[in-house]
Amino acid sequence: MRRAERLFELVQLIRGRRLSTAAWIATRLEVSERTVYRDIADLQLQGVPIEGEAGMGYRMRAGYDLPPLMFSGGEAQALAAAVRLAQGWLDPALARQAETALGKIMAVLPATARAAAESLALYAPPVGDPATLQRLAELREAIESRAKLRIGYQDVHGQCSERCVRPLGCFYWGKVWTLGAWCEAREDFRSFRIDRITRLESAGERFHDEPGRTLADLFRQVDSERAEYACGPLGGAKA
Repeated sequence: MRRAERLFELVQLIRGRRLSTAAWIATRLEVSERTVYRDIADLQLQGVPIEGEAGMGYRMRAGYDLPPLMFSGGEAQALAAAVRLAQGWLDPALARQAETALGKIMAVLPATARAAAESLALYAPPVGDPATLQRLAELREAIESRAKLRIGYQDVHGQCSERCVRPLGCFYWGKVWTLGAWCEAREDFRSFRIDRITRLESAGERFHDEPGRTLADLFRQVDSERAEYACGPLGGAKA
C-alpha cells in the first residue's frame, strides 16, 4: 500500500470510530505502531483535526469530512460495471437514478480514474421484462412506505390464490425477481415470483415491525434452513 493510500485509509478508520488506539490502527493497516504515530503526526501538521495522543487513542474532531471521490482506476471501473449490470434489471425509475448518480461521480473523478471507467468494455443490455420491472417499482415503493398489499398469485402449477402480505424485500436470483413477504393467510414468510403476481393493490393499511415478522427474522429463517439442509443426510441432501 502506497503511503498516500495508507494515510487516506488511516483517516477513514479514525473517523469511523469514537476512539481508535494506535495498536488497533496498526493491526488494520498492517504496519508498526511507530509508523502510525508518525503518520498521525504528519496528518495533524497538514491540518487534519485528529485529537488524542499516544497511549490514549485518537478520534476525529466532529464535523470533519474528506472528499468522497478519491477512487482508484479499478474502483471507478467497478462502479461503472455495477451500474451497467444493474440497469437492465432495475425498475425504470431506479435505473435512471443509478445512471444520474454515476454521471455525477464520473464528472468529478480525476482524469485517469475517469478514463479507466469510460474505457471499461463491459456492458449489459436490458433483459428484464418491462411489466415485471414496473411491478418491481410498485413493490419497492410499498416496502419503503410499509404498506400492506393484496396480491393475486399464480404458482408454478397454475393455481391461483389471493394473499394479503407485508412486503419486506425484493431479491434478484440471476433470472427472476422475487418478493419476500410475511403472508397474513399462512402466518409465515413466503416468497413470490414477481412475474407470477397477477394483481397488486394496496390493502389500505400500514404495518409496523413485530417480533418474528421482520426482514431480519426472514434472513434468520433462511440461514437456519440452510444450516439444516447442510446437516441433512446423503451429504447435505435432505430426505
